[in-house]
Amino acid sequence: MRVPLHYHLRNAITRWRSTVATVAGIGLVVFVYVAMQSMAAGIAKVGANTGDPSNLLVTRRGATSESTSQITLEQFRILRHAPEIARDPGGEPLISADLALVINIPRITGEGNANAVVRGVSPRGRELRPQVALVAGRWFEPGRREVIASQRMARRFADLGIGQSFQAGGQRLTVTGHFEGARSAFDSEIWMDADEARALFDRSNYSSLLLRPADAAAAAAFADRLDRDKRLKLRAIPETEYYSKQTGSAETFKKLGAFLAAIMSVGATFAAMNTLYAAVAARTREVGTLRVLGFRRRAILTGFMIEGILLAVAGGILGCAAAGLVGTALAGAGFSFGTFSPETFSESVFELRVTTPLVLQGLLFSALVGAAGSLLPALRASRLPVIAALRSL
Repeated sequence: MRVPLHYHLRNAITRWRSTVATVAGIGLVVFVYVAMQSMAAGIAKVGANTGDPSNLLVTRRGATSESTSQITLEQFRILRHAPEIARDPGGEPLISADLALVINIPRITGEGNANAVVRGVSPRGRELRPQVALVAGRWFEPGRREVIASQRMARRFADLGIGQSFQAGGQRLTVTGHFEGARSAFDSEIWMDADEARALFDRSNYSSLLLRPADAAAAAAFADRLDRDKRLKLRAIPETEYYSKQTGSAETFKKLGAFLAAIMSVGATFAAMNTLYAAVAARTREVGTLRVLGFRRRAILTGFMIEGILLAVAGGILGCAAAGLVGTALAGAGFSFGTFSPETFSESVFELRVTTPLVLQGLLFSALVGAAGSLLPALRASRLPVIAALRSL
């Protein structure tokens, strides 16, 4: 015979102070866990959002990122007219030679400097990246020391407002416009003309080539040709695949979130345990009465376990709801986070993403905490001698 669920619910309401403390404690643990994991999800989403599946990105073989890659002018000339590359109506190949480099600029808060990516692009580079759209001002003009910056970068760094200028490469660069990168990796960049960037920063080579093959068969043939050509020492992979792999920071946040949750879950487990131990001590006579009425030890054990799990899940719902509200509020206000990217050695901009799988993970985590915290008190309640329980005051 089962112990009625409403019996445990009434007891939780009667002892509302300890119930609130337990629910709040577990809610805080779940909030921290979900918030940290939502940062990791936000970084991963930036990589998943970036690139066009029909594009190929060419880098030096062995390079881990564009910033560590070099494409010589000779290599660019050899590949520019490859037969696998698609052409525009005028017969020009759809390929762009880019330069990705890192500069140090001050934060808008005045709290020191940080690294930012400057991407030198050709006119074809803009065409091959349809995610990037100008939202204010105008595009830069080559040869005039002009740049455009993402809106998110302009909110985080000083002197990136339209009409403002900043020092880089021994020259003053003027910001002529702001762009949106559709929550992609391009939202962490400043753009200017590629050849002007090479001259300004004294770079003889490019960092990468972005091209659009004529079709899937041409893409495979081009990548295979680069693999077999030992002279060029280059590789070509889908642009989307490249950016999906550039999310090492996400793993850091995942591990940090799991570590913090593991530490805090110990405290939450003891909080739930103390609450249920107190409940067992206060309800000793009730437990004895239940036994006299015919409820078995297994039923009492199960009932107290369910009570602990329900309290913990209530805390999990509270923590997940708080994380979701914070994420929604920050996204609505246009607020973004920044973290150091080990792939580009610069600051990467991202937003919190509280997803359905994360919420389910948070609820499962809270249920496990509740089960661990209620096990010993439930065992104690189920093992109380009937006579001694009825005699207790």
